[in-house]
Amino acid sequence: MSDPQTVSVPGRIMAAEMAEQPAVLRRILDEGAPKIRGIAAAIAARSPRFVLLTARGTSDNAALYAKYLVEILLGKPAGLTSMSTITAYGAKPDLTDVLVVTVSQSGGSPDLVASTKAAREAGAITLAVTNNPDSPLAEVSEFHIDVLAGPEKALPATKTYTAELLALYLLVEGLRGGDGSAAAGLPALAAGVLERQAEVRALAERYRFAQRLVITSRGYGYPTAREAALKLMETTYIPASPFSGADLLHGPLAMVDNVSPVIAIVPDGKGGEALQPVLDRLRGRGADLVVIGQQAQVDAASAGFALPPGVPEELQPILEILPLQQLAYEVTIARGQDPDAPRALAKVTETH
Repeated sequence: MSDPQTVSVPGRIMAAEMAEQPAVLRRILDEGAPKIRGIAAAIAARSPRFVLLTARGTSDNAALYAKYLVEILLGKPAGLTSMSTITAYGAKPDLTDVLVVTVSQSGGSPDLVASTKAAREAGAITLAVTNNPDSPLAEVSEFHIDVLAGPEKALPATKTYTAELLALYLLVEGLRGGDGSAAAGLPALAAGVLERQAEVRALAERYRFAQRLVITSRGYGYPTAREAALKLMETTYIPASPFSGADLLHGPLAMVDNVSPVIAIVPDGKGGEALQPVLDRLRGRGADLVVIGQQAQVDAASAGFALPPGVPEELQPILEILPLQQLAYEVTIARGQDPDAPRALAKVTETH
């Protein structure tokens, strides 16, 4: 009889790695948080002028989340870098007293390494946030945060994404002198969300034959919309367009009709309040609207997934993405594909 551990079951690896997320979050809080606080204190003592964030793919969405944290919680300007200005065009910006944070699951992409090395030479305080402390990126950076997610074998990143989010939250909390204690309940809450996969499986039936998807949010939820779109596209191959709610009203709303599936991530807080006019317009157009958010928002939509109440808005993205990861998995399985190994993808993308 075959060993069940060696049988190739589609999605087995992705499913296992999604299930590890509560344990990973707990590990970061127990083992990683003290180290992150120490790094944050050392950086804060140097009073960086502003923050630049560098990343690709899934990590780019984590970097966008950090941009919101820096601007809202720290009150400092933050930007996402265009690496090609340095790696392709040879630009030499003055980065004296600038904090450059490079986020990468593997820490191995040549453009990330090259741009971080150049930033350090240009006077920046450089910090790498990776799942690989022995990576080239960690080596060229002045500081390094290990997200402690353990080896990730499935091509779609799941546990490393939520680990990056929590590590970046703790970093920003440390930079402003906080202890990150608001995150203490996340592992248990994440476990509760993941246990409701049957609800997600029912939602997945709506999208099995979808030709396209629109995903929208505002504020802290916008990085979640982008990451959800990426997960759905790389596993299901369904074109998924992520929009800020504000941008959706500026033209793309025209492509939404009464058969268009729309997923809205509705934060419980200011981002959700800002999204309300968009939700009203979507309902007015008869869109098939699925909401990831609080129960009252779900009840007012075609369908959805209710998230636990009482979580600070800046921490909600760590929970918001979980049912959307499961949705990508379930739709992919329903379409007869293997989410562990999307076509034409590699775990380390070597861009230059």
